[in-house]
Amino acid sequence: MNRIARTFNSLRDKGQKALIVYVTAGDPSLEATAATIPALVEAGADLIEIGIPFSDPLADGPVIQAASSRALAKGVRLDGILKMTAAVRERLPELPLVFMTYYNPVLQRGLERFCRQAKEAGVDGLIVPDLPYEESGPLLREASAQGLALIPLLAPTSTEKRVEAICSSAQGFVYCVSVTGVTGMREKLDQELGRLVQTVKEHTSLPVAVGFGIARPETAAEVARLADGVVVGSAVVKLLGEGAREEALALVRSLARVLHARCSA
Repeated sequence: MNRIARTFNSLRDKGQKALIVYVTAGDPSLEATAATIPALVEAGADLIEIGIPFSDPLADGPVIQAASSRALAKGVRLDGILKMTAAVRERLPELPLVFMTYYNPVLQRGLERFCRQAKEAGVDGLIVPDLPYEESGPLLREASAQGLALIPLLAPTSTEKRVEAICSSAQGFVYCVSVTGVTGMREKLDQELGRLVQTVKEHTSLPVAVGFGIARPETAAEVARLADGVVVGSAVVKLLGEGAREEALALVRSLARVLHARCSA
């Protein structure tokens, strides 16, 4: 059983939900990212998504776009991210780590080499938002050969037939997008989210996490009634990008209190 499965199973046994926190690697620096990840875990994060900066992040809103641009402008590249990730893994041997990357960096590195180096750095899974299910076979094979979970995304617009097909090869967990659109903080969730999560659960026994647009404990609590985990990205990235590290950690603590509350209920 890998770290992703162990973490979700442990939380489920305690009646809790997973808090998954996204950070952009290298914003404001790789050293800062390496120091921030343990602090996020101390604040209550259960799984960390490490975003690999890319010049055309089509699934991301302005906050993460800006963070990626800042990191790239400072010379952050994949080799440095792999080295930083390996250092985090050495410090936090049980923490699930997932790379969120666009397909171009994977393709440029070579699928086998990318997956092998990610595994050697201690990564547990990959999320590739611009890789369609129909074209995911080659990366799925290389990731599986290395023991990496290729985690799929599903949107509120996904048909049941598509949900069934994607769930048939899903690994790690299923990432349900809470809204139709890009990442970013929102006041309301898509009304179809409940239907989507229910449909996914009918087609897989894997955990279901929901992300895109979650920025407040109240929204996280609403999502936790439906799903097994909540992904928070832009709200944390925005604060870190502003140099407001303590505020970011306070936000994570407030989200963790909501998602982990059931153990004391």
